[in-house]
Amino acid sequence: MSDITGTNTLLVPVISPLSRFLTKITAILGGLSLFINVLVVFSSVIFRYAFHSPLEWAEEVARALMIALVFFGVATSSGRGGHIGIDLFLGLLPSSLRAYVVHSTRWILVFVSIGLVISSYDLVYISLEQTTETGMPLALFYIPVFIGAIVMFVATLEHVFQQEKKIVLRSGIGVLGLIVIGFTTYSLFPELESLPAFFMFACFFLGIIAGIPIAFTLGLSSMVFFLSNPTLPFVFFAQQVSAGVDHFVLLAIPFFLLAGSAMEINGMSSRLVEFIVRGMGRFKGGLNMTTVLSMAFFSGISGSKLADVAAVGGVLMPAVKRTKQSREDAAGVFAASAVMAESIPPCVNLIVMGFVANISIGALFIAGIVPAVCLLIILLITANIFGKKINVSDAYPVLMPKKQLILGAAVGLLMILMIGRGVVAGIATSTEISAFAVVYAIVVGRIAFRELTLKATIKLFIDMSAMSGMLLFIVASATSLSYALTIEMIPQKCADILVSIGTNHGAWLFLILSILILIVFGSVLEGAPALIIFAPILVPIAIQLGFHPLHYGIVMVFAMGFGLFSPPIGLGLYATCTICGVTMKDVMKPMLKYQMVIFVGIILVALFPFITTWLPNIMGY
Repeated sequence: MSDITGTNTLLVPVISPLSRFLTKITAILGGLSLFINVLVVFSSVIFRYAFHSPLEWAEEVARALMIALVFFGVATSSGRGGHIGIDLFLGLLPSSLRAYVVHSTRWILVFVSIGLVISSYDLVYISLEQTTETGMPLALFYIPVFIGAIVMFVATLEHVFQQEKKIVLRSGIGVLGLIVIGFTTYSLFPELESLPAFFMFACFFLGIIAGIPIAFTLGLSSMVFFLSNPTLPFVFFAQQVSAGVDHFVLLAIPFFLLAGSAMEINGMSSRLVEFIVRGMGRFKGGLNMTTVLSMAFFSGISGSKLADVAAVGGVLMPAVKRTKQSREDAAGVFAASAVMAESIPPCVNLIVMGFVANISIGALFIAGIVPAVCLLIILLITANIFGKKINVSDAYPVLMPKKQLILGAAVGLLMILMIGRGVVAGIATSTEISAFAVVYAIVVGRIAFRELTLKATIKLFIDMSAMSGMLLFIVASATSLSYALTIEMIPQKCADILVSIGTNHGAWLFLILSILILIVFGSVLEGAPALIIFAPILVPIAIQLGFHPLHYGIVMVFAMGFGLFSPPIGLGLYATCTICGVTMKDVMKPMLKYQMVIFVGIILVALFPFITTWLPNIMGY
């Protein structure tokens, strides 16, 4: 959401310095939480394997630090204005009304933050006299939630008042009017059992249309449900939000993000990409083929598709401009390659899928390899057919010496092999492997290239804590909404309908419907929330109808990714267009051929389960 300068509000000079100060504090605390957590997990593995003396307290401490990382990180991200929403529907509004709707979303962020402050305060108070199994005070898990919520409140309030008084007051009155209407409806029909569910769905759809950031749309929906349900204490809101990220396995997400970013900063990424360009540049469509291969390689490092696009795009787009290639076509290749890379370990969504659907994450990592290779091959062929030949010297006027280039590429590839070997051999969990990847990227990268200075390392941990907090707050809010849906028996009702469809009309119709559902909701909700909401519903039904959980899980991840990077709503495609410096409307036609190829590939993976299950069967899963 963009800020409009020229504010005449007297509160800004008071709130802004306070917001900046608190944001700096949470940035430091978030970076420190991430750093200590890497040390804890790394040390735990060393003690278990080298000294045969596992640290019994390590996982519990890591979980507490995980919650601190998320809520300090999301507070920092809020202070920096890092949350994004979908503004597609806002373009349909008259320009005179649009500014008020956009600004009303800022009031909603304040509203959700206040709710989290109140609910988390109650949660801290309740937990003061309680301890965990190892004797750790339970309040240590929830105090960061309360602190993060306070900083979020101050930051969102600052953003509210960075606007003209007229817009601030009128949008605030509009939001207050909606709250009064909701409260009046609740007061008039207190006996209506379906009212909390109605409020929840109304907030969800209005939030999407208004362009409220996804995490806050999900948080608003669940918060309103808890507020309007007299049978549930409001403390459940903060409890479920914090419970959504209180899992050791989810630590792999910030760790892999950190490792991928460290590779980018210390020059391993740029060396690997240049190495691929100089190898593939001699072929027709070489630059597009480089994009496909680079996205495949980087997916095995960073774990995040948006991080992959940012890393590879930052390195390749200057070469695209220098060689006078179409930026719109390049954006289409990036988007299609991101979908292809959804099943390449250690993709964040594979971790989330395994976590919420109770499927082995290691098995999912292995199951995704062959389907990804199949999509990789057909994308390379498409890029070759439709691409143009380039002159490598135009792409890189100053070529890196071969010795340095080969060394950089080798160091990067070795890290990819280390991650892959750890996953396939089952040497350690995905979280433990990700901790080793962080240490490798920082230590080896520093020794080999000396580009990652101490100052850059500190900034790296702070920035990655903010990014991880923003991403995992989406997971936390989605978990809270998922709990509310479960209370309302929505998953069970959907399950009954889908089982009936699968039983009466064939399992394959159920599979097609699943793909369509994930494409639609994947475009709106991003990856993790869509999987958190739908995977617990759909996976058991798929198993009941005879589908292998690994096969069905990979299909779900692909379908969700296709929606995320598809026009006209896909949030991932918005990010890709921004990175490539193009507009959505200009990209839609050039990317169509790549999207069609990827869609056909997903259908083939769905129709032939052995593509997914063959390698896991060989590996004993």
